[in-house]
Amino acid sequence: MKHILFIFFIIFSVSCQDKKNDKSASQIETTTDLADKSFIKKLDSLYNIGIFKGFSAAVVDTTGILYNQGFGYADLGNKKKFTENTIINIASISKVFVGIALLKAEELSLIDLDDPINKYLPFEVVNPNFPNEPIMVRQLATHSSSLIDTDMYMQTDYINKDDVDIAENLKEKYGLYYQNPSEDWIPLSQYLEKLLDKGGALYDASTFANRKPGEVYEYSNIGTALCALVIEYASKQPFNEFTEEYIFSPLDMSSTGWFFEEVDRAKYSKLYYDDQVLPYYKILSYPDGGLITSSTDLSKFLVELIKGYSGKGTILNTDSYNEFFKSQLKEKAFKKANYNVGIFIEKELTYHEIGHTGGDPGTNTLMYFNTETKKGKILILNTDSNKENSMDVYWGIWKTLDEF
Repeated sequence: MKHILFIFFIIFSVSCQDKKNDKSASQIETTTDLADKSFIKKLDSLYNIGIFKGFSAAVVDTTGILYNQGFGYADLGNKKKFTENTIINIASISKVFVGIALLKAEELSLIDLDDPINKYLPFEVVNPNFPNEPIMVRQLATHSSSLIDTDMYMQTDYINKDDVDIAENLKEKYGLYYQNPSEDWIPLSQYLEKLLDKGGALYDASTFANRKPGEVYEYSNIGTALCALVIEYASKQPFNEFTEEYIFSPLDMSSTGWFFEEVDRAKYSKLYYDDQVLPYYKILSYPDGGLITSSTDLSKFLVELIKGYSGKGTILNTDSYNEFFKSQLKEKAFKKANYNVGIFIEKELTYHEIGHTGGDPGTNTLMYFNTETKKGKILILNTDSNKENSMDVYWGIWKTLDEF
């Protein structure tokens, strides 16, 4: 979501093998079958360096999950293994689910991407610098709405779930994420109205950039949450329930949910900063980074995305998937070359990769697929690290998955 440990650009290595993906489910190799493969040994070696307490990694294509395995510990103190069924919040990869939900709402004739957002909201959101320029739904979905993540947003968005004091030596790095007590939890609609309505208790005009909506790409967590709220009001259904009905349930993502109350807490990983355990937190703007899932469930979702890109999707129709993956903005909207966005999904054009990253205290995630090989990869880690070689190990794990 907001806290990104790994800030370097993603360097993708594309496998030079273009295997035919015509295996039946019974022919897909299991983890046991792969025990002697060199890339498994490499992953073991990378884990054994000792940077990350636990992680899971997966490789998928249109036939399904090809490889999916956990390494290390979800709870080091109790020697509880991190498996492919361990759950954890996946930070900003959550935004991709907002994109799919938005296109589903459009399919259901509940929303038009080119409508003003105020058509759906019960309170008014207007850029005070351009009061006559309405913010459109599509602009929220492409991070071009002129909404900015301000200090006020960062200071109020995270809730200390269990009111656990953070270690003194971690307060400078993480204090912002744990300063708000559990009693401060309020529904998404109330929080965003307080932040974005001119009469709201948390309103700050600097939340709106001094440029017209639609002109420039600027990544916006608050804009993502607002888009989810638009879906909520348009569908007359809480966003978490809408995604359960139209995404999680159809894909059999039975371990996935937005709130602790919706998942099996016994499967939830602890969160780490090197050797220290971090307290759990909740996110008021939960659709922008609060989804809780496992590599198994997330793999099912990535398989569906690759199928959708290939014209074989099941939860959206072909037109909706075409819209989802289409480059939405002009090149001049970006500071970065060879880059564009679909609907809440990133496109690394040089490397033919589509997907998203995620990072929050104690969790770092990657989910991408290659548009030429139609193969995708997932990496979910439960550790932030300040160790010197953490980046080398991180990218070493990610690139090793190409060897499958």
